Amino acid sequence: MKFPRTLNTYCPRCKTHTPHTVSLYKKGRERSLAAGARRHEWEKHGYGGQKYPELKRPAKTTKKATMKLTCKKCGYTSLREGIRLKKAELK
Repeated sequence: MKFPRTLNTYCPRCKTHTPHTVSLYKKGRERSLAAGARRHEWEKHGYGGQKYPELKRPAKTTKKATMKLTCKKCGYTSLREGIRLKKAELK
């Protein structure tokens, strides 16, 4: 699906509808020294089974494309959850 590059939508900071630039959200690098990551690494040590139960059901074949909306007037950035898509691109 093709998303428009600009979108007129509500900005919570301006409290009015303003034009927004649209980009696709991309996850940043995970912190390897975060508490959860350190705990997970330690629990994988040694003998024993899996940390989590193995999933028996089939995995999903698509991801939800999240849009990142940036207000052209004030620069406020908000995220909007999209729908399940095989491929998301900007016009």
